[in-house]
Amino acid sequence: MLPRLLTLTLLTLTLTALHLPAMDHNAQLLHRLDFAATLLHEQNSDAGQQAIAGDLRIGDLDGDGSIEFLVYRSRGGAVANEGLKPCWMAAVKQDGSILWQDGAGGLQPTRPGPVLVHDIDHDGRDEVICLFTRGAAPGPATALNDVVVQIRDGATGAVRKESAPQVITERAGEGANWVHQRLLACDLRGTGHPRDLVIKLGDTLVALDDELAVLWHWQCRWTQYGKCPAYIPAVGDLTGDGRDEVLGGYFILNGDGTPRWQQQLAPNMDSVSVEAWDDGRPRAIASGGGHVLDADGGPVVALGTKLVPHGQEARVGRFAANKPEPHMVIRWNGHHGDAITVATDGTIAKRFMLNDSHNHTGMETVRWHGASGPDLLFNGGWLWNPITGTGAPLPDLPAAWDKAPGRMAWWHAIPVDCNGNGREELVVYDPWRGSVFIYGHADASTGPGFVRSPRTHNARLMD
Repeated sequence: MLPRLLTLTLLTLTLTALHLPAMDHNAQLLHRLDFAATLLHEQNSDAGQQAIAGDLRIGDLDGDGSIEFLVYRSRGGAVANEGLKPCWMAAVKQDGSILWQDGAGGLQPTRPGPVLVHDIDHDGRDEVICLFTRGAAPGPATALNDVVVQIRDGATGAVRKESAPQVITERAGEGANWVHQRLLACDLRGTGHPRDLVIKLGDTLVALDDELAVLWHWQCRWTQYGKCPAYIPAVGDLTGDGRDEVLGGYFILNGDGTPRWQQQLAPNMDSVSVEAWDDGRPRAIASGGGHVLDADGGPVVALGTKLVPHGQEARVGRFAANKPEPHMVIRWNGHHGDAITVATDGTIAKRFMLNDSHNHTGMETVRWHGASGPDLLFNGGWLWNPITGTGAPLPDLPAAWDKAPGRMAWWHAIPVDCNGNGREELVVYDPWRGSVFIYGHADASTGPGFVRSPRTHNARLMD
């Protein structure tokens, strides 16, 4: 590792060369974990051989108040285009000790897959909820007939509940972003805690309860690539009735699975979320055409496809210092660094260029300064101020593997309040590496411990 003084000198020279002022994010590397060699897997590719750990989720798996890491691999992988079937996983503490591991083999998942770390029974310890491959002879890459849904004890990996719903196991296909499959925790029934699950399988959404019984399933009629709903749906209470709705960009479903609104709003509806917007009202954020919608699909902001021809990502945060109003940052030109910052009235507050990342995706809002703000924007190992359009790299973060095949090759980030001090840290990892980095504010005080939130269990992890 470079000496600290040399690192700071190189950082200053880099920022000077790029004509970017150093940001006052005051970030420091709080912790680095290198996974044990026994957890790594040698994966071959046209670019050579690489020792990988796999994709990552975080949570408090043993109830000790600190985060642990859940790493997993899937049948096939990025080269084989078969990353949807987790077949090996391990739970690892921050000191590198292994709580448990199960399964065998596996390669780097093609995309962030159907694995969730979440306290579904509300007992103060997180469970691992996942699709998992059973049987020595896997089925076809695009079929789920060899997959079960599981809830595992976070501390031991023991399977508590397992189910193979027909509506899941009989699904197969490539269309409507079939490769994007993510379990989301939500409160569809109004129990007061996210005890329900939603998974998108191509053109179909399947909702499960905490016993893994099917609550409902719903099929979308738009299936053409580039003109279909978001890669990954979002969940949140848009109506204030205590039950979450499901947002897909072209639809909003009620908690019982009935459509509340449907419209093929704009092409490239890649990213959606439910966020507080005007005067704190929860709104549907939709990257396609740069839209902010109410619970019935009515436009609050509609930038249109001239301003946003390909809305690849949209993120919301309180980015302006000393102001409660949020802004939305949109990567508006597809897989490029072009970004705009949008105010609540729809005006463009800033245009700027983000730093390169392997697939020009991976933005995430981080509440770096806590409730008082301002928030910052993570992208590909950098932290950005979207109001001024200035950014700087995180210190001591090595380069991502730029020869990796497939999509999963850049610095992903999960924002999390690790210490309970009200400020979010960043868990940063490259799925093609065997290391995890935790960054935080240099002068942040410590608190009672890890704080769970939808931002940890339903981390966006765009690819």
